[in-house]
Amino acid sequence: MYFHHGRTMVAGWWYLRKADLGRRVRVTGRPRVVVGPGSQLRVAERVQLYSSPARLELASHDGGVLQIGPRTLVNHGTSIAAAARVTIGADCHIGPHCMIMDSAYHELDPERRLERPTPQPVTIEDNVWLAARVIVLPGVTIGRDAAVAAGSVVATDVAPRTLVGGVPAKLIRQL
Repeated sequence: MYFHHGRTMVAGWWYLRKADLGRRVRVTGRPRVVVGPGSQLRVAERVQLYSSPARLELASHDGGVLQIGPRTLVNHGTSIAAAARVTIGADCHIGPHCMIMDSAYHELDPERRLERPTPQPVTIEDNVWLAARVIVLPGVTIGRDAAVAAGSVVATDVAPRTLVGGVPAKLIRQL
């Protein structure tokens, strides 16, 4: 296992010391990694995590599971948070400044704003491309080989081999 920090090799395990790591994981920059009690962060082999120039955030809260599949690239400025489960498949490309969360973290009703809603798992299947600044909301599944246009908000499931875009994301065409 080795890590990259900029151009020099460093003990990058420090940032991911609480994670279950595969071989040849690359870390550039200084990601913020939170692994709560009873939670898991699994990073498969050959994953690339870029945290420069903007900090990458990976969080698996109490009892949550965040799983990143092999050969996936997660770009700088991205925030991924699992209160229950976020699964990202193999060979995915997550663009810069994306947000992927399985919980809204606050109820919408003004009288209940301090309550945490029930998390809804997020699944991103294999070979998915999320362009820059995509937001994936709780409960969404993005199908294999799909692509999401820059700046989109994904509020509903995305079919395999499709391109979606907009706010909220809608079908643009089949791939």
